[in-house]
Amino acid sequence: MNDWPEGYTGDNRGSRYGRGSSSAQPESARVMRQVRRGPAASPGQAGHGGAPPYGGGVPQQPSYVDGGGYGPGHGYDSDYNTGQVYGSPGGRGPGRPGDGMYEPRPAPDWRRRIKVTAITLVTLLVVTSVGTYFWADSKLNRDVDLSKVIDRPEAGGGTNYLIVGSDSRKGMSAEEKKKLHTGSAEGKRTDSMMILHTGGGAPTLISLPRDSNVTIPSFKGSDSGKFYPNTGRQTKLNAAYAEDGPELLVRTVEANTGLRIDHYVEIGFAGFANIVDAVGGVEMDIPQDIKDTKSGADLKKGKQTLNGEQALAFVRTRYALAGSDLDRTKNQQKFLSALANQVATPGTVLNPFKLYPTMSAGLDTLVVDKDMSLFDLASMFWAMKGVSGGEGKSMNMPIAGNTANGNLQWDTAKVKTLVNQLKNDEQVTVSGN
Repeated sequence: MNDWPEGYTGDNRGSRYGRGSSSAQPESARVMRQVRRGPAASPGQAGHGGAPPYGGGVPQQPSYVDGGGYGPGHGYDSDYNTGQVYGSPGGRGPGRPGDGMYEPRPAPDWRRRIKVTAITLVTLLVVTSVGTYFWADSKLNRDVDLSKVIDRPEAGGGTNYLIVGSDSRKGMSAEEKKKLHTGSAEGKRTDSMMILHTGGGAPTLISLPRDSNVTIPSFKGSDSGKFYPNTGRQTKLNAAYAEDGPELLVRTVEANTGLRIDHYVEIGFAGFANIVDAVGGVEMDIPQDIKDTKSGADLKKGKQTLNGEQALAFVRTRYALAGSDLDRTKNQQKFLSALANQVATPGTVLNPFKLYPTMSAGLDTLVVDKDMSLFDLASMFWAMKGVSGGEGKSMNMPIAGNTANGNLQWDTAKVKTLVNQLKNDEQVTVSGN
C-alpha cells in the first residue's frame, strides 16, 4: 500500500518525464510544488476519504498561504508571495543605487590623481637623468694626467681650460680621410689651441696661434718619467704637443704665460665633424668666399648651415686668408662658439633623438684630464655659448711681430697684464690681434 493517489506509484515509470523518458514532454513538466494563491483548503476537503482536489495522479501539495508553507506554525517564509526574491526588498531584483545594497560610486579624486602623476613623472625624470649622467661619465676618455706636470704656477681665481683641436686621424678610414681632406700624416699635432677662462665675470676665450714662439721648459716625460732640463730651446708652440703630448703642452703654456691650467680638453678631426653632423649642422655667416685646396674648403660668402665636412674645412683653412694663422684662429673661435650655442639650444637638449647622438659623438672622441667631471665640461660649453652670445670676450694672444726664425712673438707687456687680470678673475681690458 502507499498513500499516493490511484495511478501513481514509484514504479510507474511509463508516465515519467525527463532524462531517459520517451515522452516528448520536456523535463520542466516534472511535478513541482504548487503555489496556491488564496484561502487554504479546509482539513476535511482532502484526505483518504475525499476526492483529490488537484486531479488524479498528483498528490496534494502544502499550502503557501501568507508565506506560511506547510501549514501554520512551521515558520517557513519563502517570500514568493511578496515578490521579495534573492533578498531584494520590494521585488526590485538585484540591488540598485539608493536601495541600501550598494554605495554610490564616489567622484574621482583629481587632486590625488594629479599628485600621483606628478610624483611618477618626477621619479622617471630623476631616474633618466641619473642614468644619463653615469652613461655619459663612463664615455669620457680621461687620458691626460696633469699631476705629471712639474713646477706649476699657483692657482688664481676662476677656472682655465686649455682647449685643443688636434689633427688626430685615429679611427678614420681611408675614405673618411679623403673626404675630409685630412691627409694621412702619422702622429698627432695641434691644429688649434685656446684658453677659456670662466669665473665670476664674463668668460674670455683666447686663441694661442700654433706658430707662437715659445721656450720649451724643463719637464718630465709623460711616459718615461725621465727629466729633460731647460736648454733655452725656442720653437713653435705646437711642437711641444708633437714632442711629448698634452702634458708637455700644458707645461709649456704655463711656463711661458705664468697662468695655471685647470683642465684640458682635446678633440680630433673625426669627432669634430661628427658633433656638427649630430646637431644637424651649424649656421655661420661666412665673411668672404673661401676656396682652399689643402683644407677642402669651397664656401660662398653669406649665411649658411655648415655640415661636418664643411665645418672642418672652414676651421682648418689658413692659406686662403690674408692673415693666415691669425685669421684662422678667429674663424675657429667664431665657429666653436656657434657650435656650443647650437648644442645648448632647447631643440637639442630637450630632444633625445638629437641630444644622445650629439653626446655620444662628442664624448667618444673627447680626451680630457683625469679630474674633469661632466659638470666641468658643461660649464665649459655654457661659457663658450656666452662668448657667442656677446656676454664674453674672444681674442688672440697679443702679438708684437715676428722673431728671427719666423715665428710669432707675443707682446710681453700685454701678455703680463692679461695674465694678471685672468688670475684675479677681473674683466679683461687687453686687446689682441
